[in-house]
Amino acid sequence: MKGHRFIDRLGFAWAGLRAAWRLEKSMKTHALATAGMAALLLISKAPAIWWAVMAMTIAMVISTELLNTAIEALADHLHPHQHEAIKLTKDVAAAAVLVASLMALVVAAAFFVDQLWPLLSAWLRPSHPA
Repeated sequence: MKGHRFIDRLGFAWAGLRAAWRLEKSMKTHALATAGMAALLLISKAPAIWWAVMAMTIAMVISTELLNTAIEALADHLHPHQHEAIKLTKDVAAAAVLVASLMALVVAAAFFVDQLWPLLSAWLRPSHPA
C-alpha cells in the first residue's frame, strides 16, 4: 500500500471491515455486545473515563478479531490443506481473540461493580415511608 493516497488507504481499511463483517459471525456478536455496552453506559450515566476504557477494550477485541481473520485467510490461501504449522498459527491467532475477549469480560465486571451495582442496589432497596 505504499504510495497510495490517504483516502485510498481508508478505502482499503473499510473494505477489510466489510469483508470481516461478511465473513465472520463473531463480528456481529462483537457489534451486539458493543451496542449493549453503549446502552449500559448511557443508562448508568457513566463518567467519561468509563467510556474511554470501554472504547479501548472494544477496539482491542475487534482489532484482534480482524487480525485473526486476516491470518486465517492468508494461512488458508497459502496452504489450503491440513498442516500442523498452519493449525498452530490459526490456533494462536484465535487465542489472541480469546484473551482479548476474556479481558473485556473482566473490564465489564469492573464496570458492573463500579457503576451498575450501586444503581441496582438503590433501585432494589425498599423505600420506607417517612
